[in-house]
Parts: sequence; C-alpha cells; structure tokens
Amino acid sequence: MPPATHAAATCAAATRTAATRAAAALGLVLAAGLPAAAGAESSPTPRRATSQIAHTSFDAGHELRTGARIDTLVSGGAVRLKHPTRTRTHEGKSYEVGIWTSAWVTEAFGFTELIPSWQASTPGRSWIELKVRLRSATGAVGSWDTMARWASGSRAIKRTTLGSQDDDLAAVAVDTLRAQEPDGAVGWQLKVQLMRPRGGTEEPSLQRIGAMASRVAPVGATSAPGPQVGTVLDVPAYSQMTHSGHYPGLGGGGEAWCSPTSLAMVLGFHGANPPAAAAYGGGAHPDAAVDYTASRVYDHGYDGTGNWAFNTAYAGTLVSRSYVTRLPDLRAAEPYLAAGTPLIVSVAFGVKQLTGAPISSTSGHLMVLVGFTATGDVVVNDPAASSNAGVRRTYSRAEFERVWQAGSGGLTYVVEK
Repeated sequence: MPPATHAAATCAAATRTAATRAAAALGLVLAAGLPAAAGAESSPTPRRATSQIAHTSFDAGHELRTGARIDTLVSGGAVRLKHPTRTRTHEGKSYEVGIWTSAWVTEAFGFTELIPSWQASTPGRSWIELKVRLRSATGAVGSWDTMARWASGSRAIKRTTLGSQDDDLAAVAVDTLRAQEPDGAVGWQLKVQLMRPRGGTEEPSLQRIGAMASRVAPVGATSAPGPQVGTVLDVPAYSQMTHSGHYPGLGGGGEAWCSPTSLAMVLGFHGANPPAAAAYGGGAHPDAAVDYTASRVYDHGYDGTGNWAFNTAYAGTLVSRSYVTRLPDLRAAEPYLAAGTPLIVSVAFGVKQLTGAPISSTSGHLMVLVGFTATGDVVVNDPAASSNAGVRRTYSRAEFERVWQAGSGGLTYVVEK
C-alpha cells in the first residue's frame, strides 16, 4: 500500500494493514515457530478460532541446501556467491549475480497473506533482491513479484520495496504478499539474488530466509494468564516523540518512528546496538540509537520506517535470529518473555479502547511487550509517550489482546539474542 493511503496516526508508517482490516476482522491465529512451550499442540488453552498460520524458515546449512542454486553455494551455514558468471544492470551499474531459489512450500490451508523475512550480510556495495510467487489450489502459478531490494547499509542502493505489482494470484503491499483469489493460495516459493559490483570482491551472504503464511479470523475471548506471568524485563525506555523533527529524509521522527524506536529498545536490552548508534549524528540528539536505527530500516519506496521485514533484517545483522510472525494470543507470548525475549507487537485502536495509552487512537502503532503482572495484565514500553519517563505502561490484558489481534492479527517481531 503506498504511503498516500496511510491515516495520520502516532505511527503512520505502521498502518498498511488497514486494507486487510477492512477486508476481514483480523483475529486469533494458530502460530508456528514458537518456543516449545508455546507451540500449537502444547498450549494448555483451547483454540478459540479457526484461523491458521505457518512459519517456515530456512536457517541452517542443510535447509538452505534444499534450494536450487545458480552461481551460489552453501558454506558456513549461509548461501554465498560462487564464481558468478551472470550479470545484470541496475540503475546504470553492472552487477555479478548469484541466485538461490527455495523449493515450493505447500501449506495445509488456503492462506491469504504471506510475509517473508530474512537475515543477510551485504558488505561494501553488495545487496540482495527478494522475489516471491504463489501457487493456487488449482495448480496455477503466479508471477515472480519483487518484495525487496535490500542492503544493510546505504552505500550500494537505496533500500526499497516496489509497490503493488498486482497479478492474477497476488498483490504486493509493502512487506506483505496478499493472495487475490477468495480461497487464498496453498503454495509459495522464494528467490533471492545476491549481487556485487562487476569485478568486485565483496561477499554477500544469506544466513536465513523464510515466510509466514496466514489466514486470520475474528477475535475470540481473552486468553487466560498462564503459569509464566509475573516476568517483567528491564528493557530501556525510549520515546519516539522526543525525536520529532529529526532527519526529515527518514520520516522526521516523532509520530513516524514507533518501529525503529521499539527496535532500538529491544536491541539495547540485548546489548546489540552497535557503537556507531550511540555516536550517530555527532551527538546532536539524545538516544541517538533511535535515529541510527531509523537510518537502517528506512524503506525509500514505502517512504517510511515501518517495513516489518526491513526492521527484522536490520536486527538480524546484530543478533542470532530475528523474524516476523503472528502469535495467537498473549498466552502464546508468555514463554518468550519468560525466556528473556521481549516482543515488538503491532496494535491499532480507537477512542477508549486502550485505557491509559498516551494517545487516544491510532490506525497502526508498534510497541514493546516487556512482561506481565502477576495477574496477567500487560507491561509494555510504549514509545508514543511524550518522554522516556512515561514509556513504561501497564495495560488491561483484555483490552491489549483485542487491539493487538484486531489491529494486526497478532503481528510480532521476534528478536532473539
């Protein structure tokens, strides 16, 4: 969805799910890729809806070797260039290219959305391009749609997504591929091109690639607190609002920076913000890690810092594992917090729907889930507060779960140290 469709909100850059919310009441989902204690089969609470999600990730050498490779090899647990002979021209420059293509992944349900995420290294002027295509239940195969042109830095290219790219089976909405057929799609495939300047020696690599397929349903009853409530993590508190007016070319801080602010908090908790983050801008602004993070996640095509996959891809250059997923409810989030992993979650709410929030409403906003009270209410770092002192908040479990599930279907960044 292009930025022009975004409503004015505390975090305008995170509102691209509005069209999905209009098409269907987003709600509880069955989540894969969780810690063992939170897996679908081991959850002590019955599922309250028929929604489904599957998260598939290729993140070990033997998994990456299942993909088809052209001028690439799998070495040291990553896909790397191998004497590339192919070239392509991009914006007038010639690049050597290696290609990795996943096997088809077939889901057991008709999914309506697919959100890819990845971890890669792009030294120097190297970069990667990610494409996705879908397969319908009738066996029809859609076209390859470009989801991202990405580099961890800014020397090679302007990090970007490319717009709608509607075809007969799918349409791209920034970081999300939406199935066009009413019954959804049943299969998906990823293609990654690793590129470096022709004649160069840079060694781009792909450490992990995957995607989350989902079909979501209306929100059900509030989940009951589990045995792992009572944990609250000491995540540093940063306000996005104290950055208002910073770096207009990166969205201007303030209302637009909920995602990089949340990510900077989580990386700070893990001790992963790099030294360059603290020195960004020559010390002109407090909490410079927020500004630095914004510079590393900004999507020039989307014109914002709220691209979900760009946020986890940047985090993935600093931590062991990061990805985008959905969680079915707060009960499923509890094991992450108990294991020391704060979660970044996407919410949307209207007036009087989230008591105690620093803003009255938002069509899309990201914050950090840092723990639970002993009775199961939610403790968060909400970057919409006007100052760092007001970032730590406690919200009603019922209200928070509803605005998270109804707002984004439980969309979550998982960033593991």
